[in-house]
Amino acid sequence: MKHIYAFEKKEDFETYQKRIDQFKKGLNDYQEILKEKYGLKTGPRAVVWTSEKLATEVFSDVPIPAYTNKDIIYMSPDLSEWRTLFLKQLDGIKIPYIEHFYKNYSENQLFTILGHELTHHSDWFLDEFDDDRDNGIWFEEGMCEYLPRKHCLNETEFKEIVKVESELVDIFKGKYGINSIEEFGSTTYKGSLSSIMFDYWRSFLLVKELVEERANGNVELIFKIYHEWDEKGRKVPLTEYFEAEFTK
Repeated sequence: MKHIYAFEKKEDFETYQKRIDQFKKGLNDYQEILKEKYGLKTGPRAVVWTSEKLATEVFSDVPIPAYTNKDIIYMSPDLSEWRTLFLKQLDGIKIPYIEHFYKNYSENQLFTILGHELTHHSDWFLDEFDDDRDNGIWFEEGMCEYLPRKHCLNETEFKEIVKVESELVDIFKGKYGINSIEEFGSTTYKGSLSSIMFDYWRSFLLVKELVEERANGNVELIFKIYHEWDEKGRKVPLTEYFEAEFTK
């Protein structure tokens, strides 16, 4: 995996060099976990480290400065920009402990965003990442949220992000909760930031429930059911298939 630095000024790279070096080591460690446990065979060709502005206005128009394009990850290491972005997703709603969480968003939490992008490369996912997918996408996105958080955060950090995102789902479900999670897909990035993130929060929490409450922590079992759904022709939505499997 190559590491490419795309900053407009040398000083920008120097500002983030220490964090980037820490994240590169963490990425190598997490990649080994994915290879050992979760079907990763070939990782991305490169990570492009860049600024939020270049990530969202030059390399892409995706409004979040971490994404995979083909087999290259683009990632901003600017923690202050990420904190501002996550506060923006609250749409001005005042929730003191959630505001405090995002104002103090940690490097460990930021690293899991990079881990999310790496997790997309697992061969256990059914569709090619760049395909125009229209069903079951919530599963891949939710699992890509769940696995790096479960493996790279400590127990306190993991419980904290679960609490925050559970609360955010409760707050925004009246506004965005009319849509099925199965609609997570090609139109995801056409809404507001909070509407985009609402589907990520829901997907993460649903995958967490499937793994920890339905399968007693057995991630491989959840992937097995996911593959059976595909092998049987995807005749029902994936959420419905999971429900049927666990209520037999």
